[in-house]
Amino acid sequence: MHQDSGSDRRWQAVVARDAAADGRFVYAVRSTRIYCRPSCASRKPAPGVVEFFPDAAAAEASGYRACLRCRPGSPAGASSDAAARVRRVCEAVGRQPDRRWTAGAIARAGGGTVPQVQRAFRTVLGVSPREYVLACRRRRFLEGLRKGQTVTDATYDAGFGSTSRMYGALRLPGMRPATYGRGGRGASIAWTTVPSPLGLILAAATDVGLCFVEVGRSVEPLLAELRREFPLAAIAGAPSDRLDDIAGAVLAVALGRDVRQDVPVDIQGTAFQWRVWRALTAIPRGTTVTYAALAASIGSPSSVRAVGRACATNPIALVVPCHRVIGSDGKLHGFRWGLDVKHALLETERNAG
Repeated sequence: MHQDSGSDRRWQAVVARDAAADGRFVYAVRSTRIYCRPSCASRKPAPGVVEFFPDAAAAEASGYRACLRCRPGSPAGASSDAAARVRRVCEAVGRQPDRRWTAGAIARAGGGTVPQVQRAFRTVLGVSPREYVLACRRRRFLEGLRKGQTVTDATYDAGFGSTSRMYGALRLPGMRPATYGRGGRGASIAWTTVPSPLGLILAAATDVGLCFVEVGRSVEPLLAELRREFPLAAIAGAPSDRLDDIAGAVLAVALGRDVRQDVPVDIQGTAFQWRVWRALTAIPRGTTVTYAALAASIGSPSSVRAVGRACATNPIALVVPCHRVIGSDGKLHGFRWGLDVKHALLETERNAG
């Protein structure tokens, strides 16, 4: 998980069980799939398995369940109407993601009008009700595959009318739903490395497509990062000679060139992350946008921090070019491989013409 000063402050609030932080955020534990208030009296997890969300609805949208001890899903304060509407819809859709969720049906589930519920979703989750429904269906689809269902059975059980609709709902340019479980469970991952002006680039892929990119100085640290990202996957012991096309696509970005839009990829993400990643692929080579502009472009102008987190958790940076996003002050901020690499990428793209 990406850590910044904000997440450090939130973690300290969790450690201190600071009741004053309740209502500002919730924290979720990946191993238990449960989220809590900062003041929860439950045993504290290790920081490496914790994820932060702005509110309960956002945690539930990512598949977490409310703690029965601190009941973080209970609304508090005069501004709870929007969160309550979103929570009611989330609960209803979670029970029946395969139902035909029209705008009217979603509004009735939320106890408001169509505009009220749509505004509530944009404010609380940063996604539309329809995108939330698709995220729930995607989660059920992946759960079905993990339980041994065929792709066809899992598709229809999740509420998609056809496999083409399922992929159309989830697909980014060149992207399709991830075929592995959490931690890479069930995946066989091949990898290769290629030298570049940025350093040595490692590109890793499942049988479906690119799943991970890392930049470093030598092979072993790069492999260590790959294993850390996919601790449950079967990772090849030697570089593969079958990844030339994928490695070439990654190298093209490092050299300031355009990358094919049909590069196969195999990644996981929430509905919100996919919206951000899709928007990133639309930024022209050699240009930049601010985090605020990117948030506005996906219809979530108040979600600037969440957009930053989505950029930071992009597993195939370079191909999905989060280096093209800058701060509102015009300065470079927050790149996984450091600001020197971010600056070099942008300069290379600008000079490539």
